[in-house]
Formats: sequence, structure tokens, C-alpha cells
Amino acid sequence: MGSDASAAEVDLLRSQIPFQSDGELVLPPLDGAGVGLVLVDVSNGFCTVGAGNLAPAAPNKQIEKMVGEAARLARQFCDRSWPIFAFLDCHFPDKPEDPFPPHCIIGSGEENFVPVQCAALEWLENEPNVVIKRKHCIDGYISSIEKDGSNTFADWVGKHQIKTILVLGICTDMCVLDFASSALAARNIGRVPPLQDVVIYSEGCATYDLPVEIAMNVKGALAHPQDLMHHVGLCMAKGRGAKVVDRVVFEPSE
Repeated sequence: MGSDASAAEVDLLRSQIPFQSDGELVLPPLDGAGVGLVLVDVSNGFCTVGAGNLAPAAPNKQIEKMVGEAARLARQFCDRSWPIFAFLDCHFPDKPEDPFPPHCIIGSGEENFVPVQCAALEWLENEPNVVIKRKHCIDGYISSIEKDGSNTFADWVGKHQIKTILVLGICTDMCVLDFASSALAARNIGRVPPLQDVVIYSEGCATYDLPVEIAMNVKGALAHPQDLMHHVGLCMAKGRGAKVVDRVVFEPSE
């Protein structure tokens, strides 16, 4: 919880903009036809303590939980050879992403998968069922548009005949929300067939914490209490048509 947001304040927000969870997502034990996992920016630059301008300055339970769940589900999908699409934020030194400070610059190491912390993800680079898309803007769907007009993400959905995507990552109210919103909008106009459902796993998402007492002393900064903005991000995604679940389980094999 952000230091400037008490439990009472978080509860007040939830009472003012409540949403009903879609419960749990139950996945089949072996045949995952029609389901794909999307990981958003589970990288050093956003998750590893002290790794960069937008990385946590100290250990953060929400981010650690997100990384752990991403690693758990990625392993489960890879063990079953189910499709995974992983976004990694990545920027050129001469092309900053305003209004943010330099982050995930090519060659800095920030742009790579989390190597340690509560769970490593570097191993995903060698998995045949994983597509890695290094994105150059907040919205992964937009960044997947190629110069010829094709879309890497849409092509992945079509190739694997994916009807449901399970989305995890950081930040809940920014990159995760923007990607989910664009994917849903594209679905609504038939740009990503046969996609039907965008499912966001709340415990597998996280955002950053910038308490008001710190933000007020940083020129141009906006306060960003973690638990409050995490809830706002999930609520916004739900309003755009995403399903929000708080548990992901696999049916036991017979």
C-alpha cells in the first residue's frame, strides 16, 4: 500500500467505484486450445529494485507478487506448449518517451526480462512457444503495428486461433490498461479474429508507487498511490469490456 493512502481511503475508493470480479479463470489441464498468455513489461526497468528511473526504489510486495505469478503461469503454459506473447518496453537513446524520464534504453539491461528477484523470466527467450515483442510505446497493440500495416499481435492470435487472452504485467493502469483497451477495440471491429475475451488477472498485475509527499517535491510529477491506482486501472479495464479475475487455476488431470 502506498504510504499516502490509508486502508480507509482505499476502501472509500472501492466503495465509490466498485466493480464485481469475474471470479476465477479455470484452464484445462492439458488442451489449452484457444487460450494465450500475454505478459506486459515484466522487465528490469519496471520490476527490479534500483534498476532504473522507473524501477522500484525498494522491495515492493505488489510488484513481487506480480512477477511471481507471471513466472508461475509462464512455466505452466510452456510445460504445455501453449502460446505466450511477451511485450518488453524498449527505447532508443535519441527517442525519449515523454513525459517519462529515460527508461528501458536499448543496451542498458532495463529492457530485458527480470533475471532474479522473486522469480526469473529470462528463460522465456529460449522457449519455442513464446513470441517476444519489444515495444516502443506504452500501448503494446499500437507498437505491434508494422510498417506494412500488419500487426504482430493480431497475427499471433490468428495463427494460434486464440479466443481468450490472459493478461498479466505492469503497470495495471498504464501499459496493461492501454493494451487491453486497444485489443478490445480491435476485437469489436473484427481486427483480431477469433479473439473473444480479454481476461486481466488482478493478482498478476501491479503498478508503481509514488506517494504524494514525494511527488510534491518532484517537478512535474503526479502522485500515484499504488493500491488506489491499481484499483482504478482494473476498474477502467472492466469498463472497457475486459474480464477481471482474482484467481487462475488449472483443472486437475484425470
